[in-house]
Amino acid sequence: MRIKSAGIAVGAVLALALSACGGGDPEADKTDAIDFDGELVIWTDEERAVSLQPVVDEFAKANGIKIKVEGIADNLQDQFVSASEQGEGPDILVQAHDWIGNLVQNGTIDPVPLTEEQQAAINPDALRAVTFDGQIYGTPYAMENLALIRNTELAPDAPATIEEMVETGKALKEDGKVDDVLSIEVGKDGNPYNAYPFYASAGGYLFGQDAEGNYDPADLGLAKPEAVDAFEKLAWLGEEGAMKTSMGGEHAIPMFADGKTAFLVAGPWALGAIRDAGLTYDITPIPSFEGGDKATPFVGTQTFFVASKGKNKVFAQEFVANFVTSADLASKLYESDPRPPANIEAAEAADASDPDMAKFLAAGEGGYILPAIPEMQAVWEPFGRAHAAAISGKDVEKAVTDAAEAIQKAIGG
Repeated sequence: MRIKSAGIAVGAVLALALSACGGGDPEADKTDAIDFDGELVIWTDEERAVSLQPVVDEFAKANGIKIKVEGIADNLQDQFVSASEQGEGPDILVQAHDWIGNLVQNGTIDPVPLTEEQQAAINPDALRAVTFDGQIYGTPYAMENLALIRNTELAPDAPATIEEMVETGKALKEDGKVDDVLSIEVGKDGNPYNAYPFYASAGGYLFGQDAEGNYDPADLGLAKPEAVDAFEKLAWLGEEGAMKTSMGGEHAIPMFADGKTAFLVAGPWALGAIRDAGLTYDITPIPSFEGGDKATPFVGTQTFFVASKGKNKVFAQEFVANFVTSADLASKLYESDPRPPANIEAAEAADASDPDMAKFLAAGEGGYILPAIPEMQAVWEPFGRAHAAAISGKDVEKAVTDAAEAIQKAIGG
């Protein structure tokens, strides 16, 4: 393969780089030429941009090309869709897989033609997450889910139930050893992602599924009587001080890292601050309510998407299909931002060097793969409002009914 940037041909170097990444036919690489005069632009959120930039810089330098990573501070999805409608925007988008349905519906991302070999190298759950209407819409590079992280000096034993966790947290607070019962990001608008394991353990669900695991938007769990019962359990967590709207993202992880709470519900993105703090900790699955269902968290992937309206679509496809699928890239991204790699080889290497990765994956076993259907976009805000209302002591049945009606109106149900 030959790539040109600023008039400079970059031949064998990129051919070797891409073929070494496990993609494509080396013989085809020798004959197929891509003229690339310009800059490959990647959009992601600000936090992800920090971890991505050094990795793509290495690739760009090795191949004599230019890659620019732009961190978008607010409303990344809306900005991406709007830019695409105007024929502008990036060549590649990096974000969670649950955007797929909405992005496909808006015609803003293209399928990624991964070979059977490339597909076999990816965690099956991660591959299923990026598959929509029978097509693969992106290359997943990392997986993530919530778990319970515990300060083992304050709480030596993992709680068997949510009730036991709350009881321990309250006792520690009463003894003046901690400031709060539990660290979990909620915020004034609620937090469906963080609430979901508790909601699921209490008998709630989002969308029904058919025999093949496809989500049915017509079967909305929030419209069922079980949802009210589940939100009553969330309301109880609010009464006990375990969930509060005053605990936002700026509080949850720092409070735990500072030893002000014994328990934290978060994902692998919290590990950096915890390790820097020098805490002794353990990671276990989120416990269930006593007599309840399993506290299944959402399972998601961080994914590279090819923008339909990008100016460098051919090269973007090569980058996403042949470079991003490599175990080498997955390992480097893991080193930059520790999340369990979606690439099986890289995940095995991470597990061997860092047992925390295996613990997070174990905590996500049997988890609810975050729906990527377009209707999911209508869920977040109403669910969040209902969550905030319930833990604030407001009428639970009204909050849930209002949320269900708002979602059904938005999806035309």
